[in-house]
Amino acid sequence: MIRLNTDNLNVGYGEHLIVKNLNVEIPDKKITTIIGSNGCGKSTLLKAITRIISHRSGSIVLDGKDITKENTKVLAKKMAILPQTPDIINGLTVGELVSYGRFPYQKGFGRLSNRDIEVIDWALEVTGTSTFKYRSVDALSGGQRQRVWIAMALAQETEIIFLDEPTTYLDMAHQLEVLELLQRLNIEQDRTIIMVLHDLNQAARFADYIIALKDGEVVKAGNSEEVINRSVLKKVFHIDAEIGRDPRTNKPMCITYNLIKGEQKNEKDLDSISTIAHAVH
Repeated sequence: MIRLNTDNLNVGYGEHLIVKNLNVEIPDKKITTIIGSNGCGKSTLLKAITRIISHRSGSIVLDGKDITKENTKVLAKKMAILPQTPDIINGLTVGELVSYGRFPYQKGFGRLSNRDIEVIDWALEVTGTSTFKYRSVDALSGGQRQRVWIAMALAQETEIIFLDEPTTYLDMAHQLEVLELLQRLNIEQDRTIIMVLHDLNQAARFADYIIALKDGEVVKAGNSEEVINRSVLKKVFHIDAEIGRDPRTNKPMCITYNLIKGEQKNEKDLDSISTIAHAVH
């Protein structure tokens, strides 16, 4: 089932177009991971879909409606986003931060209702952060802090959660902790998870559906077998990869890789030739 999709989506900054005529479908109640090199449009796509930034043309459709025409609070009850580097207000406690997820449901002076408090405590419990409720957020470790941000997204009670590089700056143990939490939320709570990841093996292990981007366009979309292979990785990352099998999950995994230096040089030469040709004309 598809609830969320883009149709000929174009997004850019200034004169530079980053996402180009993009058509993607996000499977409902699955984990979707977006992969690609730096600057390919991964974060831009997430920001456009969640209406953090405007798109130039095309459409983003959720439940049959263009999101640009949706009421902000109504949309905030359907989707939540955890940015790559969330801003932290100094001195804010964990409980206070998680309570911000209840904003779409508050009326009047914004006082927390009994229902709000129940949901906040549930989100803290699910993410294993209840013991931090009265601690300052900026006093937590990176892994603890990331779980608290996820708790805030859960408190928003949305069926769709976007995360932009949720494992960045975390050590291996905390990366696995966060990804297993997201997987558990997907399996046990039917949450639709869309996240950007840099680690190809983590993408292959945890994602049901992978979208590989290059220069703002989809190179390949599908399951890990269809995307994590030598041909696709060559196009997306310009690497010659050796693909094996994860002995625990039997999913494909990138064992090692080399840069394809000769072809990379040729591409740069072609770019230079193109620039010179435009200058001449």
